[in-house]
Amino acid sequence: MATSRSGRPSSFSRAATSSPASSAATATSSGVKLGPNGAAYVSSGIPDLDRILGGGFLLGSLVMVMEDAEAPHHLLLLRNFMSQGIVHRHDLLFATPSADPRAFLGTLPAPVSSSSSSSKHEQDQGLRIAWQYKKYFGEQQATEAHKDIKRDFSNDFDLRKPLERKLLGAQSIDCISIQDSANLALLHDRCSTFLTKFPRSDGSTGIAGRIAIQSLCAPQCGYFEMDWDMVSFIRSLRAMVRSSNAVALVTFPSALLPPSFSKRWQHLADTLLSVRAIPDEDKELAKLLTGYQDMVGLLHVHKVAQINSQVPTILEATTYSLKLQKRRSLVLEGLNQAPVDGASGTSYGTSSSCSTSGKGSSIDF
Repeated sequence: MATSRSGRPSSFSRAATSSPASSAATATSSGVKLGPNGAAYVSSGIPDLDRILGGGFLLGSLVMVMEDAEAPHHLLLLRNFMSQGIVHRHDLLFATPSADPRAFLGTLPAPVSSSSSSSKHEQDQGLRIAWQYKKYFGEQQATEAHKDIKRDFSNDFDLRKPLERKLLGAQSIDCISIQDSANLALLHDRCSTFLTKFPRSDGSTGIAGRIAIQSLCAPQCGYFEMDWDMVSFIRSLRAMVRSSNAVALVTFPSALLPPSFSKRWQHLADTLLSVRAIPDEDKELAKLLTGYQDMVGLLHVHKVAQINSQVPTILEATTYSLKLQKRRSLVLEGLNQAPVDGASGTSYGTSSSCSTSGKGSSIDF
């Protein structure tokens, strides 16, 4: 309680509040980034995709990825999403139609070292801050602070280098095989139990959780032909995720579903993506697009999740090329049309928009 000039106590005092910058820094260090209109995001593990979506995957949303029957490009998105969560110590629930789910963890990519991904200015700044912490708090605190500084919201991952085993055991990772499941009751119960650890509280994002489900309607699952049961599961999963600090990423082979049910699945998704492989023999597409030889696939953004807003998200483009930077990191680029060859293109002199039929004649349109 503050005192006035006359010495009498005053009931007015300034409440201690944390600055927005400090709260944003705390959220980013935990792998959660605050956005406009009360939105909070977790990274997809692909910096370019986070930028396209306006910040990443919206916390409390269901993200669905339509697979390509010709190539497993959806696994690239799934692996980066899981690795990014492990780097930020997010609890992870992984479900797969394979018999050994733990084997898939060995294919997760490792983050690119900061020495090769950051600029020299950023390195010097980080070393200077670490030296200051060492000066005032000692060697151990300096090392911990330096690690916190280098933990980015979204990392580049090296697809050629596996994630270290010590990171896989640093936090809770729950794996489940849905290969021979007669129904979706077990998976539903595991998701429900997992999400109870991340309740949504007003004004606080807390620690986030991640659910990754690979090929939900795979033919090797016992519930493969239970179309309505799968729709009911997705609807229930979306409701549970909506009231939690978690994000669920589900991939599914849309070609195996009846068209009517495939549309229902797409409608239930908060964020909907699709991937498609590029055939090597598509010569017409190679002539149309620049950098075709460097593309490994195409990513299409069908829908982006929104919160507290009735205005739809308008993207600069909806289809992006999926490339490998230095043959190791995923990057997304807008599609650029190749320039028309001057030899085969139509010149202005020979254009037929207007012509002259001789000297002194009138112009014919």
